[in-house]
Amino acid sequence: MSMFETCTLALIQGLTEFLPISSSAHLILPSQILGWQDQGLGFDVSVHIGTLLAVVGYLRKEVKQLLGALFRWIFNGEHSPDATLAWMITLSTIPAGIFGLLMKNFVEIYLRSAWVITATCIIFGLLLWWVDVYARCEDDEYTTTPKSALLIGLAQAIAIIPGASRSGMTMTMALYIGYTREAAARFSFLMSIPIIVLAGSYLGLGWIQSDVPILWKPILVGIFVSFFSAYICIHWFLKLITNIGMKPFIIYRMVLGTGLAIFLATK
Repeated sequence: MSMFETCTLALIQGLTEFLPISSSAHLILPSQILGWQDQGLGFDVSVHIGTLLAVVGYLRKEVKQLLGALFRWIFNGEHSPDATLAWMITLSTIPAGIFGLLMKNFVEIYLRSAWVITATCIIFGLLLWWVDVYARCEDDEYTTTPKSALLIGLAQAIAIIPGASRSGMTMTMALYIGYTREAAARFSFLMSIPIIVLAGSYLGLGWIQSDVPILWKPILVGIFVSFFSAYICIHWFLKLITNIGMKPFIIYRMVLGTGLAIFLATK
């Protein structure tokens, strides 16, 4: 993989990981359409590290607050809204963890195709549009219950399908439940932390056990580019979501899905 491809894919990962447009789809498409070679496990691990550092770094105040409250609950029995939210984020991670382990091979073999991405971009884009139009937008993330945490977690599990979008599915479910757009985005970003850690650890273990040589230059470039692009993306998304809503991302998904369908049909 050339340095241009490395930088491009890391930039795509950083910009799309936290937007409701599917990072996995945008990483698959270059190989499907442009014939780029597979980026390999080392690159996958590097962009997971980059995006993880970005979300933890940007939400460092919230992460520190939630972890502190969680530990105080565990060791001192001190209950608080922050501790409850931390438990709800943990609970929401379980469905994706189970689904990922059980369905990963099936998805890799049968669902990593441009036609699947075309369908999921349009179908889940329309679902996001419907929810965004009719959402109550009344609750914040501190109103999360075990039931709502599991529902959002199930939405995250479905997002293992390329094109569905992890952030898109979790925000769609959160909006459906009644969260404000800002609360849906914050909860989605916070619950991305444990799932990125799990996914990155799984990929890292496979990488360590493989015979693939470690190429530090593309790995470091992947971490650096994905970190900065993801950090900027999180910042502006949270700043603008109240005013712009989900409409620009819904339009983008429709254009991408339609364009892909036309391209594939005439290929």
